[in-house]
Amino acid sequence: MGMMDGKVAICTGSGRGVGAEVAKLMAANGAKVVVNDPGVGGGGEGGGDQAPAQQIVDEIKAAGGEAVANFGSVTSFEDCLDMVSQARDEFGGLHAVFNPAGILRDRMFHRMSPEDWQDVIDVHLTGHFNVNRAAINLFREQEYGRIIMVSSTSGVLGNVGQANYGAAKMGIVALTRILAMESASKGITVNAILPSADTRMTRSVPTPKDPAAAAAREERLRRSPADAIAPLCVFLASEKSDYVNGQVFHQRGAELTLYGAMRPVRMVHQNGGWTVDTIAENAMPALQTGFVDLGDSRNMHPGMPLA
Repeated sequence: MGMMDGKVAICTGSGRGVGAEVAKLMAANGAKVVVNDPGVGGGGEGGGDQAPAQQIVDEIKAAGGEAVANFGSVTSFEDCLDMVSQARDEFGGLHAVFNPAGILRDRMFHRMSPEDWQDVIDVHLTGHFNVNRAAINLFREQEYGRIIMVSSTSGVLGNVGQANYGAAKMGIVALTRILAMESASKGITVNAILPSADTRMTRSVPTPKDPAAAAAREERLRRSPADAIAPLCVFLASEKSDYVNGQVFHQRGAELTLYGAMRPVRMVHQNGGWTVDTIAENAMPALQTGFVDLGDSRNMHPGMPLA
């Protein structure tokens, strides 16, 4: 008996990387899987290459599982509606959605074009809206569903050169929390993962020039295979995870970490309200001990920020 016996799942962007490994492990645990991948490059260029999704479907079938390929884009709400329809037509229903589809357009903010900003937001944040909005009413009607969002440490902690990506990924955390609140009474759980893994996207991040930093990055990649993320996702997509809702997990290799929600860390009060001078002289010195430490921006996430 597999943990997902009798369940149907959609895995977006799953022709490669973490998505592919999750799709395969879901199938190995009894799920019937719609393997979605539009066949684009790591930056969203091109499209229409059906080989990645079909290869994962073929591997699943060769291992005795059930899967079907889908080549739509998460940037299209109509394509996402088609994914849900395909799951119902091919396999008789839908129970879980996993959302790792993504691209990168890394630029320093002062060099980022409006297109670089919008394309990343469209794939990551709007893509999460599209596929989950396409599925949510079915989940509400059947009073069961599992949604696994994919965020990133670049969103919750920040990372130089990824303003577009990080903004989208932090938005996904907010979407996770709110959708979890709205859906709990309907038997639906919504959680997010921050995966750090050796994938095509991770490898697109430039290698640090410093030899020691480059070697450390390579070691982290070596210890962070994409398939290490899959067991957590299969558990979150199963019935056994019914008590896990609105949570954010980071995983890198064998390390599994729970992230907390943003909370107030310091508060000061001034009778009669604040002035510019009392803000400068009293409030900021008192609050400064709680300031976020930006650290060394060159080494916050050397080579491991990406989903």
